[in-house]
Amino acid sequence: MEFKHFDPVATAKQEAYDLVLAALGKAVAAGELPAEAAPSFKIEIPADVKNGDFATNAAMAGAKAFRLPPRKLAEILVAHADCTGTCFDRLEIAGPGFINFFLSPRYFADVVLAANLEGADYGRTDFGAGKKINVEFVSANPTGPMHLGNARGGALGDCLASVLDWAGYDVTREFYVNDAGNQIVKFGKSLATRYLQIYKGEEAVPFPEDGYQGEDIKAGAKVFADLHGDAYVGKPFEELQEAITDLILPRNIAALKTDLGKYRIEYDTWFLESALHESGDIQRILDLLAEKGATYEKDGAIWYKASEYSLKWGANKKPKKNGEDSASEDGPKDEVLVRANGIPTYFAADIAYHYNKFVTRGFDTAIDIWGADHGGHVARMKGAMDAIGLDGGKLDIVLMQLVKLMQGGQPVRMSKRTGKAITLVDLLDEVPIDSARFFFNLREPGSQMEFDLDLAVKEDSENPVYYVQYAHARICSILRALAEEGVTPAEVASVNLSLLTDPAEIELIRHIGYFPGQISGAAVAYDPARITRYVIDLANLFHRFYGACRVKGVEADLMQARIALCVAAKNTLANGLSMLKITVPDKM
Repeated sequence: MEFKHFDPVATAKQEAYDLVLAALGKAVAAGELPAEAAPSFKIEIPADVKNGDFATNAAMAGAKAFRLPPRKLAEILVAHADCTGTCFDRLEIAGPGFINFFLSPRYFADVVLAANLEGADYGRTDFGAGKKINVEFVSANPTGPMHLGNARGGALGDCLASVLDWAGYDVTREFYVNDAGNQIVKFGKSLATRYLQIYKGEEAVPFPEDGYQGEDIKAGAKVFADLHGDAYVGKPFEELQEAITDLILPRNIAALKTDLGKYRIEYDTWFLESALHESGDIQRILDLLAEKGATYEKDGAIWYKASEYSLKWGANKKPKKNGEDSASEDGPKDEVLVRANGIPTYFAADIAYHYNKFVTRGFDTAIDIWGADHGGHVARMKGAMDAIGLDGGKLDIVLMQLVKLMQGGQPVRMSKRTGKAITLVDLLDEVPIDSARFFFNLREPGSQMEFDLDLAVKEDSENPVYYVQYAHARICSILRALAEEGVTPAEVASVNLSLLTDPAEIELIRHIGYFPGQISGAAVAYDPARITRYVIDLANLFHRFYGACRVKGVEADLMQARIALCVAAKNTLANGLSMLKITVPDKM
């Protein structure tokens, strides 16, 4: 059997579905059922697999069409069902007409075979059919250090991209660099002012009220001063502002790359907002929106009819009329595209940026990971895609809640090192990268989370990432001990895997079989936390198996079967951790 892209659960569900359809066809041919169209029915895994590994509602769904009580229809279907050549051993009827499917030993053997033979690729599927997906995440302004929310967004975005890749999508990781617009003007003014204050004093050079106050701005000004001395003190402020921005901005962007690299995040694309201005793409989008009647002028500015186009995507209440006060609370807001001074807004650039993703670069889907405080922008952005003739449904926004850092049961807000708000770098100075990446993916993106610093640094089974890593290391230790005694794994295709019948063995194999489906499910839900929860459960089931079933000291054939199961569990744990870019230790 070919195991590339093998999903045991999906395969079994398809076989069950086909088996029911074949039984219907046979019953119709035998004259036991009228020639009616097959009903729509489901194949599902029941909550309690003791009553069946899979179940279908086909008899209930088809009762009306075939004019029979569900249980009678179920009896006819089961009588005509032929499990030969499938992964099922038998079918049984339960309750008012549910049909339960029981897996054969072949299914469990195939799972162990697949996990052994596919090794580092076990879990990969072609579910995504190679569709192009752009995952844009973090995209922190290059005007200062990354904060704690970026730490969660980085882990979430990177792991989601990995999940999508494993699920068979063609994935691009992207960072959108806001190196143009008002925030960069403000950044340059702040730097230039701090530079002048070095030579003239803070009282002589007032700091802009809306300037960036961080220590990083003072540090940037000092870098410029160390390089140029007081040469720019007497020059026009605009010249100083441009020169200092040109020096410090690329350094800040490089620092972002370095810090994210330390966090094991490597982007395929660093997309510069300035490229949209330089290429004329923003003006082309403004022209396109105007052609489609999606803009109007008011007070010298150009406005986008966000209130009209966002309604489809969940913006509530009534839309505005052109020129109506967009700040009132009785309807969704319109958005300024070009200010009265002629400078395009961030929103205009954002529309052009997403047009570039879909049209210029041809992505089938674009996923943006935003903080939950940007939730009100979702409908406006999706509506803007409709307004320029694209499909807002192809833009998916994952809203991520912020993080509360806890230590000793109390919230932690300030860095010990700087006394300022905690940054990504501060966090990684305190917490192992494995723990940071794992903990930030313990819960779905939209949930509030508390990050327990005390737990994250523990090196015992209370720490979930340590617990999972230990399971992998334990299996490696078992295999090493066997090798020292001259026992090596046999060729798995020759092993009698039907000997694995202990309940602890079956439950472990069953869970290993869930792995590919968990990946595709996480990809569909945009929730890589499913993988962290999965590997925790897998580690638990392995420890339970090892406590119940001896590997050494049993009959040779059974020992080899259990060795194969250990290898299957090891490979699956390694793949789950690798997907999350967590270290996979052989020893602990």
